Amino acid sequence: MIEVNDIHKSFDDAHILKGITTSFQKGKTNLIIGQSGSGKTVFLKCLLGLFTPEEGTISYDGKIYNDLTDAEKRDLRQEMGMVFQGSALFDSMSVEGNVKFPLEMFTKQSKSEMQDRADFVLKRVNLVDAHHKFPSEISGGMQKRVAIARAIVMNPKYLFCDEPNSGLDPKTAIVIDNLIKEITEEYDITTIINTHDMNSVMEIGEKILFLKDGLKAWEGTNKEIFKTDNETVTDFVYSSDLFKKVRQMYIEERN
Repeated sequence: MIEVNDIHKSFDDAHILKGITTSFQKGKTNLIIGQSGSGKTVFLKCLLGLFTPEEGTISYDGKIYNDLTDAEKRDLRQEMGMVFQGSALFDSMSVEGNVKFPLEMFTKQSKSEMQDRADFVLKRVNLVDAHHKFPSEISGGMQKRVAIARAIVMNPKYLFCDEPNSGLDPKTAIVIDNLIKEITEEYDITTIINTHDMNSVMEIGEKILFLKDGLKAWEGTNKEIFKTDNETVTDFVYSSDLFKKVRQMYIEERN
């Protein structure tokens, strides 16, 4: 579980995060949504420990980040898995090499232990025959699955995903959404996803945090978001005809 209490973050004269308080539960898919410039990326980087808020605290299973020693912060970061927007695979490494990379960097496992772990996570993301292929030789959806395998190879407590469906066709995006949700539940991970994809909100949004201008404008579930009367949220969510129809369906069902 991650708990955020009244965090503020500025860069020069720009006040980006303006007192956000929220929490993210274990074993659930927690989504952060909002327009460009709402503070989503800065917020995610604060959660990752890449940015330090000027005010407020972030706690990981009861441990306040700013109270940790440098060694404890390093240990915490090794409990974090990250799926980057563009997958961020190493072009010069095979699929297997990409997945093994964190193990080689941060563990003292034997070669056979690393191989067993890489085989396990690649099988878990349904990539059993891609070990020796290079990123340029596989599809975008497969690259995302490799990125997920690499993110979970260290058996993290916390999984962060930045626009995991970026550049994917709708069918593949659903596959990636379902995979992230399954892994979250299976391993009881605290998963946080930055996304613009409203299909993800509909399908896997067990907790949704909506940011606007650096503030928490709304939070709730994917069922509650279709029932809210918060105009800031509805203007964002129902900007397409599809979601206007979905909202109308919910209204009709409620009446």
